[in-house]
Amino acid sequence: MATKKQIILPVVVIAIGVAGFFGMAALKKPPEEKAEIDTTPLVSVQTVEIKPMDFSVNSYGVVAAKYETELVSQVNGEIVFLSEKFVRGGFVKKGDVLAKIDPSDYDAALIDAQASMASARATLVQEKAFGKVAEAEWKRIKDGVPTELSLRKPQLAQEIAKLNSSEAGLKRAKRNVERTVIKAPYDALIEARNIGLGSYVSMGSKVGKVLSTDDAEIRLPIADKELQFLHDKGKYAEVLLKGQFAGKPQVWKAKIVRSEGVIDSRSRMTYLVAEVSDPYGLNSDTNELRYGTYVTASIEGLHAGQVTEVARHLVINNQVAVLDDDNKLRYKDVNIVRQIGSKVIITDGLDAGMNLITSALDYPIEGMQLALPKEKSLDNDDSDPQPTQIAMGEKE
Repeated sequence: MATKKQIILPVVVIAIGVAGFFGMAALKKPPEEKAEIDTTPLVSVQTVEIKPMDFSVNSYGVVAAKYETELVSQVNGEIVFLSEKFVRGGFVKKGDVLAKIDPSDYDAALIDAQASMASARATLVQEKAFGKVAEAEWKRIKDGVPTELSLRKPQLAQEIAKLNSSEAGLKRAKRNVERTVIKAPYDALIEARNIGLGSYVSMGSKVGKVLSTDDAEIRLPIADKELQFLHDKGKYAEVLLKGQFAGKPQVWKAKIVRSEGVIDSRSRMTYLVAEVSDPYGLNSDTNELRYGTYVTASIEGLHAGQVTEVARHLVINNQVAVLDDDNKLRYKDVNIVRQIGSKVIITDGLDAGMNLITSALDYPIEGMQLALPKEKSLDNDDSDPQPTQIAMGEKE
């Protein structure tokens, strides 16, 4: 049988342990309640602007002369004169003498032709006199009938033919003398000179090459789908050319004068030709536009009306995401009329003042609640700032 001491001692130990446990529990600080984290996705937006726009079509090209002429010798002979202007890069006016070929032989040939013609004229006059004498003699013969031969008509026709031949020879001799002088066919820039003083040229020899300076042309390749944005396929459209001159950007005005009318078999492009008057500024104060310059071109197009420009990656299946007045995600169907680089032009589907969502969402669902960064910052002003990491990436 247990003693009284054996019964009381365990009870006292248990009581002390329970008291110690509750004492320790009372001293322990209760855990703090965690603040509720707002998980509403953050988005960035762009206000939709609707404004009038005129389409333009971009292209490029190399400036070239409207006319290029190879100068060739039309007679044989030695070069006895060269103009100081007849050098590569020289400017000449129409009719300027560039070079002369020794005319001695051709002057002699001209004298021979003049003498032959004078002789033919004298013979013709003489033959006409013989014909009149024969006609007068036959008038005194009453019973006879004169023939053409007896009236010397064949002889007269022969002398007339000889006179015509001598006239042709005289014209040919004069033309050959004129051809000994090589002149500029128009106001031009000398691109090349292939002769020197004292060199001998024969008929058909290349003397040089000239480029007209009145007008320059630029062939501008245009994709077939871009023609729809030009009035009358670009005919007579204004063009703005941009390029570099002396290390500085320059701008020139041009006008489309024609289309080449065919599609290039290699590039599948249609070529429009733009024209610039007085490219070297010889007769005006325009900026110098040298032949061979590479330029970019902006061709004036149709009026697009009231449109909106939107980044291309924001449009998926002809829809864009917008943030409505209740900060909820909505999708709008849009009508795209043109794509220009990284942007698209929209005519219908968006209204001015709409908030276009420009950031990407991981799992977008129409009608989901969204928030703007500034709204969340206002909500967190009264609480300790907590770092929040939102994964956002733009969809291409």
